[in-house]
Amino acid sequence: MGEHPAMDRQAVRDGYARARQTFHALVDTTSPTDLERQTDGTRWTNRQLLWHMLFGYMIARVLLVLARAFSRLPRWLSRGFARLLDASTKPFDLVNYLGPCGAARVVSPRRMAAMFDRITGALERRLAAEAEADLACGMHYPVRWDPFFKDFMTLADIYRYPTQHFDFHHRQLTLDGAG
Repeated sequence: MGEHPAMDRQAVRDGYARARQTFHALVDTTSPTDLERQTDGTRWTNRQLLWHMLFGYMIARVLLVLARAFSRLPRWLSRGFARLLDASTKPFDLVNYLGPCGAARVVSPRRMAAMFDRITGALERRLAAEAEADLACGMHYPVRWDPFFKDFMTLADIYRYPTQHFDFHHRQLTLDGAG
């Protein structure tokens, strides 16, 4: 653990709480018309982008499982897996775009807010139970998939990832007071 300083768990929990409060405020104060407005810099509507912002927290749970599994294997395996995923960036981008298009039609903003609470709560509980040494475990990731993915990400990096993702996309919303 010498090369990895202790993670500021409270800062991560504070980020989750701030994002949760922001998400609820957006859902509670946005009209249906504003939800269907185009975002700034994406092909999504505000409603679709809200889903994508929520999805960043959902995917963090999967990333944690992957990192735990690959951290027990030789590092070259995760490097190869990341390269394979990088090679499939075009199909990933299509799925990444279409997923929120469909999900936002099915899941209401109020339901998204409830999901946001459950998912961030689960991440907080999981983080509280992590051994400090385990937070330094990790794996290689496909850097072409997301601007916040690094070549090698630790569990600590993954716990921080969804709020970085959330903050980035929050600036792209075209809701009153969203940017």
